[in-house]
Amino acid sequence: MDETEKSFHKFLLLWAGNFVSSVGSGLTSFGLGVYIFKQTGRASLMALVTLLAFLPSLLLSVPAGVLADRYDRRILMVLGDSLSALGLLYILLCLMQGEAQIWQICVGVTVSSVFASLLEPAYKSTITDLLTAEQFSKASGLVQLAGSAKYLLSPVLAGFLLGIADIRLLLIIDICTFFVTVSTTLVVRKGLTGRSVPVSSSMASELREGFRGLTEKKGVFLLAAMGSAITFCLGVVQTLASPMVLSFSNSTVLGTMMTVVALGMLVSSFILGSITIKKGYSRLLASSLFGAGVFMALFGLREDIIFISVSGFLFFAMLPFANTSIDYLIRTNVGNQIQGRVWGIIGLISQLGYVAAYAVSGILADYVFTPLLLPEGVLAGSVGKILGTGDGRGIGFLIVLAGLLLCATAVMLSGMKSIRGLEKRGVYEP
Repeated sequence: MDETEKSFHKFLLLWAGNFVSSVGSGLTSFGLGVYIFKQTGRASLMALVTLLAFLPSLLLSVPAGVLADRYDRRILMVLGDSLSALGLLYILLCLMQGEAQIWQICVGVTVSSVFASLLEPAYKSTITDLLTAEQFSKASGLVQLAGSAKYLLSPVLAGFLLGIADIRLLLIIDICTFFVTVSTTLVVRKGLTGRSVPVSSSMASELREGFRGLTEKKGVFLLAAMGSAITFCLGVVQTLASPMVLSFSNSTVLGTMMTVVALGMLVSSFILGSITIKKGYSRLLASSLFGAGVFMALFGLREDIIFISVSGFLFFAMLPFANTSIDYLIRTNVGNQIQGRVWGIIGLISQLGYVAAYAVSGILADYVFTPLLLPEGVLAGSVGKILGTGDGRGIGFLIVLAGLLLCATAVMLSGMKSIRGLEKRGVYEP
């Protein structure tokens, strides 16, 4: 077995740990969402918890990227994975004493998110350490397959477990997954040279260097900036899909539906993991995003669980192609020595859309769009004739609008020459 094959096998071991971690975090995410909605009936509070689980990791992703370039990336992954369990332990202890209050859940998910911020830049940079450029598209498909586990396996598993136990069991399982992921990371670390560099410059200067690495190619910076519009649309459907379905169904149906729609990501990730794409990434990006926008709009169109499941399946099927295209175009145009910093900055810029979606979508759904499409609402006689009226139809309307916005973003991306040019100017050297 040559060194390239050995490195890919190490990547597969690291990926397996990430897969287990994804299943565990999906259990917690699904369980907390159902718990909060049953306690309050408000989409805005579900969105608040989602925001607090996301925002600290986003804000800390840039300094975490600097650390990933300074120090051993595998040790950072171990620390992030282990310490993030503290927030879950806090929520579990609160539940052991009775019902957890919303503010207690908020504290727990925030603490977990702070330490989880160490993971993403270190993990993405480690993939570059292990693989050659020709293996990136295959690895990206597998990484997205692991990420899809939280949508594919976790909801149906959580729905079953909630039928025989309560959310405390889900938290315990999630906490236990940290032992698996930490072990696989330590095993992979044994075969790699530690990345600890002399700290001869300040964090501010290293951040400036990372920002220069991001902006020296206009197309890379535009991908990060346009990513904000993309993640805003995705954040809307992520936040509102559960309350929309729960408005006319139950948690068991929701869990089954989420598993079915995540099969789309599974199928696409398997395809990407078994083939090698050599060119056409910019066209693939635009077309897959446009398709995702169309199916997102259809997702919110009707209160029909079969129609929603099919639309959601096709929506999820588009995402791995878009993610792989973005990943390849950035990874091959940024030098490995600064990738930790660049990925951290890109994460901050591109995922600001999630912050905006999590902050406003629940409020808009509860206080603006839902009243508009109640039977006596202002839009009941117009939009209501197409979408229907009722408690969840305002949420559906908001998801439709987000899907149309994603289509418009895809059209804009297709016309940007600087993004198409990234396929001709890669700088990566294995």
